[in-house]
Amino acid sequence: MSNTAKTLAVAGAVAAALAATANTANAQAKEKCYGVALAGQNDCAAGPGTTCAGTSTVNYQGNAWTLVDSGSCEKMELPAMADGTERHGSLEALKRDLPA
Repeated sequence: MSNTAKTLAVAGAVAAALAATANTANAQAKEKCYGVALAGQNDCAAGPGTTCAGTSTVNYQGNAWTLVDSGSCEKMELPAMADGTERHGSLEALKRDLPA
């Protein structure tokens, strides 16, 4: 094997390792955020009566979660509730906006 081929092989291995590290970092930079998904757009199990992704039935359903960038969940700007109370995401399931 020539030196050029060896150099290319090593460079390819390094690039693959860096790509794998970047993907792992991106996966770790996400967190479950409850109460921010629109109906049918949750990432998985949205509490009783749902099975998995896309099964929430109410906008901002409190027990439905979606993955968001780490640290952004509770800062998301959401429409206020019908009574004017501010609505925020949560790192734990909420008891608001649940289906009837």
